[in-house]
Amino acid sequence: MITISMVVAAAENNAIGKNNDLLWKLPNDLKFLKNITWGMPVLMGRITYDSLKGYTMPGRKILVLSRQPNLTLPHATVFAAFNDAVAWCEQHGYKELLVLGGGNVYETYLPLTHNIYLTRVHASFPDADAHFPPIPTNEFSLVKATKHDADAKHAYAYTFEHWQRNIA
Repeated sequence: MITISMVVAAAENNAIGKNNDLLWKLPNDLKFLKNITWGMPVLMGRITYDSLKGYTMPGRKILVLSRQPNLTLPHATVFAAFNDAVAWCEQHGYKELLVLGGGNVYETYLPLTHNIYLTRVHASFPDADAHFPPIPTNEFSLVKATKHDADAKHAYAYTFEHWQRNIA
């Protein structure tokens, strides 16, 4: 069975974006994302893929969910169903699939998720139009948290958090 993990940066009000763009620039979060996803398949919705604006995410295999039949995207493999993407990962020997958003993808597949790698941005963005769903703390436990203060390169304080689904 493949492990499903989500990687997300979310504000204290769970905001993750506006107008298909990030709400902040945190270089250490981008390094964190790169380290967690390196050599792995990353799954995102088509709108999130569009937000990459042609960036190919070297070192990762980009998988895209789309409702558009027969859609072809550069540097990506497109799937109509989540289960098809999971099956593709298993067929190619991957042990983990990393979900990178957007909001609807996170909300839909949170019930299937084993790990959440969350960068909690210590700010609130009330005008955001995309959000991460609240983490159900009765189903997940925080296993690690590393706090970082704002500095010259990071306008906001942030915490790297690792949440794991509770084993029944």
